[in-house]
Amino acid sequence: MVIFGMLHLVALALGVLLFVLFVRSDRGSHGGSQDDDDSGGGGNDRVFDKPKKSPPGGVPLPDAVPPQFRLRGTERLRDLRGRPGRRRVVEPSRPSRRRVAQ
Repeated sequence: MVIFGMLHLVALALGVLLFVLFVRSDRGSHGGSQDDDDSGGGGNDRVFDKPKKSPPGGVPLPDAVPPQFRLRGTERLRDLRGRPGRRRVVEPSRPSRRRVAQ
């Protein structure tokens, strides 16, 4: 029972510590620092040398096979696929007669 209580106290202390660190970090970012200047703006600090390439999807591969039907339409899937063919029914062979022991 003591270990259970100590475990809760340690968890509570860590929670309070994280909360204090969170509050202090929010307050500290608005203070004056050497990097701040009054030029305003914001923007992106990254400088790109090359223009962006095409999206990662790219051109379809030559061996890609188009689907039989599209799923983006408003039609129902069962209407697009059609009815499946009926399976052939195999008639059972002539049943063998059982001998009854007398």
